Amino acid sequence: MTPISWRKAVADDAEALAYLGAATFMATFAFDHPGKPMIEHLQTEHSAEYYTRAIGRSDVEIVIGETPLGAPVGYAMLTSPSHPALEQEGDIELKRIYLLGPWQGGGNGAVLLNQAFEVAQKRDAKRMLLAVYENNDRAVGFYQRAGFVAIGETVFMVGEVPFRDMVFAKLLG
Repeated sequence: MTPISWRKAVADDAEALAYLGAATFMATFAFDHPGKPMIEHLQTEHSAEYYTRAIGRSDVEIVIGETPLGAPVGYAMLTSPSHPALEQEGDIELKRIYLLGPWQGGGNGAVLLNQAFEVAQKRDAKRMLLAVYENNDRAVGFYQRAGFVAIGETVFMVGEVPFRDMVFAKLLG
């Protein structure tokens, strides 16, 4: 497998993040997300403009992974938490963690998750939150093996279509 180099994303990475986000979202969720709402979601939540705004925010950090030739293959996006009923002081949210299929397995997900933990540590976070689609069994198992525990649920909208996400937390430090 081609090695991955990890670094902090910068404004020039917005377009690559948009393509990567859209590709991984579709590959993961096309099995049960309706097409038109999914495409609309990708146009707003995985656009270059979305990532340009995100990279410009002080509460957001994105770690991007690339092949030796510079092709983007994965990223993790950390933000301020967005689950008010479940938040505690010192929380950070792992908003997105995506890897293209050929780079999944073989420890790459664990390496990317460790990159996220390093960002959380730099930001003095005490606990990491994340939301994961209830039917994404592979991701749920990955997070549980990494020590995350379910603490609640939320609704994730894809266009006008609601999906149930489980919210997980892991104490850091």
